Amino acid sequence: MPAYFGQADYRHGSPAAAGVLLVNLGTPEAPTPKAVRAYLAEFLSDPRIVEAPRWLWWLALHGVILRVRPARSAKLYQTIWTPAGSPLLTGTEALAAALQSSIRQQRPGPILVRTAMRYGTPSIAAALGELSKAGLRRLIVLPLFPQYSGTTTASALDAVSAELARWRWVPDLRFIADYHAEPRYIEALARSVEAHWQAHGRAERLVLSFHGIPQRYFRNGDPYFCQCQATARALRERLDLREDDVIVSFQSRVGREPWLAPYTDEVFRKLPGQGVRRVQVLCPGFAVDCLETLEEIAIRNREYFLAAGGERLEYIAALNAGADHVAALSELILRNGQGWPEFDPAWDAARVGAQRTAAQGRAERMRDAR
Repeated sequence: MPAYFGQADYRHGSPAAAGVLLVNLGTPEAPTPKAVRAYLAEFLSDPRIVEAPRWLWWLALHGVILRVRPARSAKLYQTIWTPAGSPLLTGTEALAAALQSSIRQQRPGPILVRTAMRYGTPSIAAALGELSKAGLRRLIVLPLFPQYSGTTTASALDAVSAELARWRWVPDLRFIADYHAEPRYIEALARSVEAHWQAHGRAERLVLSFHGIPQRYFRNGDPYFCQCQATARALRERLDLREDDVIVSFQSRVGREPWLAPYTDEVFRKLPGQGVRRVQVLCPGFAVDCLETLEEIAIRNREYFLAAGGERLEYIAALNAGADHVAALSELILRNGQGWPEFDPAWDAARVGAQRTAAQGRAERMRDAR
């Protein structure tokens, strides 16, 4: 028989709770080749990430990529690592803590916010196990990817589903697939740009750089490109900018096949030749700052822009645990929790405790009667 994780020590009549699982992509545990190799091995083994014949990809991954890329990537991670650790992990944990505080102020019920990484630690299995021990009966999963993609959002659902498939008592489940056009998310992005303008003035162009995916994935039905464009359009309209003021681009491509275009690095190499000397960059697809924003954009692509004749590239930080971001995600979570008792504004601990005690008494009397 299969082992049902986190269920063996369950006590009937124990308090129930709702959980909110924030899922981010993942990060190595340290900026070292060994740690990066372990992370990349898990990440690049996911068939959602690389859609290729498994045997052929296995040979390329273990024969070439994992022999070369870890040392190179470790050097990049070292440029953004902090004394507290990975910016992605510490930033996601800070966001979870802020969301827990915000939700607790608005709802008195037992709602627990936890962090998980799709790859690396804390794993989805470990986070769900912790929630199970706390009496998880209802679960909202919020992947921190505003724009849906099979490479990110669907992969998070794969991992959640695989873990819950091992459980004897599966909780009620609600999955937030995207929030790319949520008004409060767009407002949070707009306010972050406006705050930067107030402090530094406006540049000649605002570049909205999203993570890329292969064009083949888009042609096969992935809505990611369309949702990125919808986010960019809503943000541009909210900021009252002309179409020519905003450039949408896609970063982080790897391999030889075509990815979504235009490519961010090529945009920055070309803009100075078009007379653009100052740009500001926002990455609306990243909820929390990470290697792709702090190193790829703020360091490497700045160098490309300056080398091509540009004078100033300013990176506008991700929303991270900012108040507007917390407010937007809190509203999204509470709306998706409607109808569940833990999300009821009138939730009463004393009444729920009395009901639980009565239920335990009935169960004991039925047991004695046997």
